[in-house]
Amino acid sequence: MKNIFRLLFISLLLFITNNVFAQENDAQPVVDETAVTEEVMAIAETADTEAVATEEYVEEDIHFGESIVKFLQRTGLSQLVDHWKAIIMLLVSFLLFYLAIVKGYEPLLLLPIAFGMLLTNLPGAEMYHSEYFAEGHVHWECFRNGAGLLDFLYLGVKLGIYPCLIFMGVGAMTDFGPLLANPKSLLLGAAAQLGIFVTYFCSIAMGFLPNEAASIAIIGGADGPTAIFLTSRLAPHLLGPIAVAAYSYMALVPVIQPPIMRLLTTKEERKIQMVQLRSVSKTEKIVFPVMVTVVVSLLLPDATPLIGCLMFGNLLRECGVTERLSKTVQNELMNITIIFLGTTVGATATADAFLNLKTLGILAVGIVAFGMGSAAGVLLAKLMNLFMKNKINPLIGSAGVSAVPMAARVSQTVGQEENPRNFLLMHAMGPNVAGVIGSAVAAGIMLSMMGS
Repeated sequence: MKNIFRLLFISLLLFITNNVFAQENDAQPVVDETAVTEEVMAIAETADTEAVATEEYVEEDIHFGESIVKFLQRTGLSQLVDHWKAIIMLLVSFLLFYLAIVKGYEPLLLLPIAFGMLLTNLPGAEMYHSEYFAEGHVHWECFRNGAGLLDFLYLGVKLGIYPCLIFMGVGAMTDFGPLLANPKSLLLGAAAQLGIFVTYFCSIAMGFLPNEAASIAIIGGADGPTAIFLTSRLAPHLLGPIAVAAYSYMALVPVIQPPIMRLLTTKEERKIQMVQLRSVSKTEKIVFPVMVTVVVSLLLPDATPLIGCLMFGNLLRECGVTERLSKTVQNELMNITIIFLGTTVGATATADAFLNLKTLGILAVGIVAFGMGSAAGVLLAKLMNLFMKNKINPLIGSAGVSAVPMAARVSQTVGQEENPRNFLLMHAMGPNVAGVIGSAVAAGIMLSMMGS
């Protein structure tokens, strides 16, 4: 501003000099107009430069302020205000952390599920997009526009890869000897799957669609990978709630089963001591996985992925010539798969998918399915005792659910409460491993029924 006033003052001085003083004294030197004009132009340029600099400084202040506002708007904290459901889901994930770490409930899978749930519900993280897998299909074109890390990892669930790899690891860690030594225990494992089919019709009566009812019913098998495998194909929008329910109830086997077992058996029945199992030859253990794969696959092709991987893992264990592969499947491969499976399944538990009445229905029906499966095995054992000379302790019937080996340990614990000399663990392992096969077969039947 000072330069502008100076410019006006010099212009006025020039005007007065040329028009007044020139008339009074013609001999007096005339002011050099060229020099004055040059000075005026220099001052004008200086004024323009300062004005532009001032405008640029103001614009920089405006742009910097807008950047700060945009930054604050993009933070997760500001988005939490509009996503109150996400806050609830974060609290649910914290609860799962507590159950996995402090209580030790299925920590190997519950902890990754909880962390996946945490990641997917953090506003602005954009690590998982449920719309990329809408309507039960993978929308590959969406991946070209940008996808999160969990979107890519979830393909292993959607394509049925992770559950099959888990079954391979389970097979490599499973000894089918108790089942081969007492083939009647296969019936107990099959009976425990009754809860799955009864729950299916209960879910239909509650208003669930057939594909949803089938996915919910499989919770009764107490087999997390099977539940994930079936749900990812029939009702992927329910994968989060069903997976959380399945693994939660698996972890609560020592809490849920004992009251049912005591209710359905007498004290004398719980004291029954079973005869020692016969030894099983190596040949039997090698032939068994091959024969089961062939027979089940021919009768029920939809069960082949799960049964095939389960028996392949078991063959690696029993053949005696692939020890390195067996150890790899049991440890490294299975551990890596568990991390990917748990994290991506947890990621499907978004606020919209989890916080609704269907989730409550799934949790309620799921525990009914699990309880009915446990009860069916006990009741069948009691029925079999009516026709058998060597009695079966009905407690091992509850081990027919495929929570290996937790359900067998529960049978042992409850049995020793009545008779400390009663050792039921190996006897209970027969129906327990039969339940693993039974749940896979049940999943194949559901897939066949739904036409998938």
